[in-house]
Amino acid sequence: MEIILKYFSDFTPKQLDQFRALAPVYKEWNEKINVISRKDIDALYEKHILHSLAIAAVTDLPDGLQVLDLGTGGGFPGIPLAIFFPEVKFHLVDSIGKKIKVVEAVAEALNLTNVTTAHSRAEEIKNRKFDLVVSRAVAPLKDLLHWSKPLIRKGAAEDKPTGLICLKGGDLAQEISESGSRPKMVNIFKIFPEEYFQEKYVVAVR
Repeated sequence: MEIILKYFSDFTPKQLDQFRALAPVYKEWNEKINVISRKDIDALYEKHILHSLAIAAVTDLPDGLQVLDLGTGGGFPGIPLAIFFPEVKFHLVDSIGKKIKVVEAVAEALNLTNVTTAHSRAEEIKNRKFDLVVSRAVAPLKDLLHWSKPLIRKGAAEDKPTGLICLKGGDLAQEISESGSRPKMVNIFKIFPEEYFQEKYVVAVR
């Protein structure tokens, strides 16, 4: 938890309680359904929660924004972002049912009223549009853009973040080239100078 407070300070008591509660809740559920690797569960705050909050460090999400977390896995980046932005609506989807079961349990334990979930693939989402799609290391950028495009609301206000924001690592030159997009990239190590974040990026395609 200390590593979160090293980089962010402006939390309400409720948000602090929710962030503190993440470790015991995830540890309990991870014993039943393994959604986070055993070695990573001990580094939960750095490798999962702070990593997710890199999006919050570079993008302010205004109240009322509708955000889709595509391939949320165990709830990242959606759950930490939902705590950080309590007035933003997050819809967390994953094609693996047991992962969504864990996400639902975590959201319920933390009383996150701004989180909804679905056991679904991106292409199965019908009759819903979002301002923003977020994702963490789910698929190549080309695929993420292909899945996101039909789900993003058209004609958003200029001051609203729209499009796709994803967390990625490594050498992305070929992946970006194949996607045909011109993303804005932020090196996470420059925001959070911890060894783990070397060669990790926030990649945004408006």
